[in-house]
Amino acid sequence: MPSYRTIISALSVGQILVWAVMYYGFSSFVLPMQRDMGWSQPDIMGAFTLGLMVWGLATYAVGAAIDRGRGRFVLTGGALLGAAGCALWSQAHNLPLLYAAWALLGLAMAMTLYEPAFMEITKRFPDRYRQGITTITLVGGFASTLSFPAAAWLLLTLGWRPALLVMAGVLLLVAPLHAWVLRGPWKRPTVPGTVPAGAVLQDQATLRQAMQGRTFWLLTATFTLYAFALSTIWAHLMPAFESRGLSQTEAVAVMVWFGPAQVAGRFAFLWLGRGLNHRALGLAVLALFPLALGIFALGRQPLVLAGFAVLFGVANGLITIVRSNIVPDFYGREHVGRITGAMSGIALCTRAAAPFLTAWALLGLGGYTGLLWLLVGMGVVTLALFALARPPQAWAGSGSR
Repeated sequence: MPSYRTIISALSVGQILVWAVMYYGFSSFVLPMQRDMGWSQPDIMGAFTLGLMVWGLATYAVGAAIDRGRGRFVLTGGALLGAAGCALWSQAHNLPLLYAAWALLGLAMAMTLYEPAFMEITKRFPDRYRQGITTITLVGGFASTLSFPAAAWLLLTLGWRPALLVMAGVLLLVAPLHAWVLRGPWKRPTVPGTVPAGAVLQDQATLRQAMQGRTFWLLTATFTLYAFALSTIWAHLMPAFESRGLSQTEAVAVMVWFGPAQVAGRFAFLWLGRGLNHRALGLAVLALFPLALGIFALGRQPLVLAGFAVLFGVANGLITIVRSNIVPDFYGREHVGRITGAMSGIALCTRAAAPFLTAWALLGLGGYTGLLWLLVGMGVVTLALFALARPPQAWAGSGSR
């Protein structure tokens, strides 16, 4: 079986490529598709929304498969499905075919983007998975930096349909990388012999047992509200900057700070904060989020809004680490796939609906200032919910997977 360093390095390379192609790549193709096919922007955005919805609906099944030791199949198959989705997308001459391609890509995202890799290394390396997750997210933070210029060059050089075929080829290279590096089984955790009859310790909590406690629902609500607010920001970012009085050039100058701030936050955690309790880190990160949004709501000058971008980037970079570590911290690793999948599925489905719902909310709120303050309030509620989520103790009864 490959070494820890080899597995983490290979998964890091795989993550930066799958994120660059399947998630960040979409926005680069919206305008070329509009010009070529005459489709409206809502019609095109609907395909991406469908992909996000499929991603959310598939997360539990993906987590359950990884719990059963099928992580190699999941991550390899996801890359292959992503390649098929990009190839089908390149041949989309009508909207039904575009939507079919994005249904495939949604399933591929569920099988490859972050969580499946995190679950797999949590299973394989119970004593070292935290450092591995941080390293993978650190490298993955460069995906947007890679995606936008690469897509722009491909579109300029080849056109959007051949560019998608090149992206499909990239994912075809990721599939054998996953298949090679994830060969060999992971070791199941052993249950101490002193467990009382009929009791299940924290490290053996099943999904049903987790769902019986309020901690599960508080964490789920936390990540759902965060995902909703985050999706709203990404979907409405450029119009919101315009409402602050920024030109397109000034807005881009602010946006370039997101990626470096995200990576810088993860670097700081990797070197300085590895011993920090993930609950404490979560409280700090979730406090940064409404603070950043408050600066956005109040700010008008590019320099002030750059402060928003830095705080927002740091928070968004570190929340991934919090979310991926808090489940094994609270519930152990035996059923981490199912528990994480159930939490993430609800949040991802909400994220898919957020741009549409908030577009309607704008009408009642009178513009982006009202929407931003609504998101500030949502951020405060998110922080409060997370603060109420305490590590559970032990569960009685056999439970169910």
